Amino acid sequence: MNDSRHGTPVPAGMHMHQLITATGERNSDELLDEFVSDIDHEALRGLYRDMLVIRRIDFEATALQRQGQLALWPPMLGQEAAQIGSVRALETEDFIFPTYRENGVAYIRGANLAGIMSTWRGSANTGWDPHEFNMATPQIIIGAQTLHATGYAMGIAMEGKESLSIAYLGDGATSQGDVHESMVFAASFQAPVVFFCQNNHWAISEPVGLQSHLPLAGRAPGYGIPSLQVDGNDVLAVLAATRWAARRARTGGGPSFIEAVTYRMGPHTTADDPTRYRGVTELEEWAAKDPLSRLRTYLLNAGMLDAETEAAIAAEADAVAAELRDGCINLADPEPMSSFENVYVDPHPVLDRQREQYRRYLSSFEGSAS
Repeated sequence: MNDSRHGTPVPAGMHMHQLITATGERNSDELLDEFVSDIDHEALRGLYRDMLVIRRIDFEATALQRQGQLALWPPMLGQEAAQIGSVRALETEDFIFPTYRENGVAYIRGANLAGIMSTWRGSANTGWDPHEFNMATPQIIIGAQTLHATGYAMGIAMEGKESLSIAYLGDGATSQGDVHESMVFAASFQAPVVFFCQNNHWAISEPVGLQSHLPLAGRAPGYGIPSLQVDGNDVLAVLAATRWAARRARTGGGPSFIEAVTYRMGPHTTADDPTRYRGVTELEEWAAKDPLSRLRTYLLNAGMLDAETEAAIAAEADAVAAELRDGCINLADPEPMSSFENVYVDPHPVLDRQREQYRRYLSSFEGSAS
């Protein structure tokens, strides 16, 4: 057993499912193989394309923040396989409840690039219409989205629909009361919800081994929720595991919990300095397990990827990054009074009073010398 505070111990009986190794070799998995039997060469290249594009989005957004164009950005470097594998397993009608880091999921779901940036630039309260893409707005309050996902799933069950909800959460969120309550309700009502935990090993500066001495996937069975621990840097395994959970949800099997074991290779956000709490050797160890490198190696060894295709994917990623940069820089500043919009569905006297007070405050500057 691993006693390190910086890693999650794996006791006997807990198996981490994997289909593509860190060195790009294809494994067989008795449970997961069935769920990716339809994934052909073209689909694998598509998964690689998705991961490369969202990594390029991440690099561009980080650069924009460093250049003063964004107030903050939560990097997803190293977690591309977890985001792409999971979202590509979903159907359009499935409703997604993200954290603040699932910007890759939002892009694949169809959210406008400038819209995604608007939240982090401070130009808008949200970057997309939740009902247009069946994806809730980014949740900053740690773990709160699991409550929303469970409640939504209970509604799905009451209406007799075959869709599901999925809640993304990090390893740190599993220590929150909201997550505990969500899993209790999900199990009690057999709600069609998938709890998708990206264990990136660090809850800001606290290692996952400090808050959990056993794998996070081992917690769910205590609520009566089946769980899987999967290699979160293996996009094919993540796709298969999410399909496994989705089928359970759609066929009346109730909730599932997936622990995608991955690693946050960058900072928690651009306001963070990870060099203050983790060593270089740890980062190097996980860089060798990079999700893009392993799939690229597998594709090359299998003759599924050539230089021309790689160049085309890279050019597409660059074009997406250019569109993101242009859209971000050209975002219009919000009107001051717009901060009072979309706060309540119906008129509210307290909000009306605050709006009028702020309007008078702004009007006091009219006609003053610049």
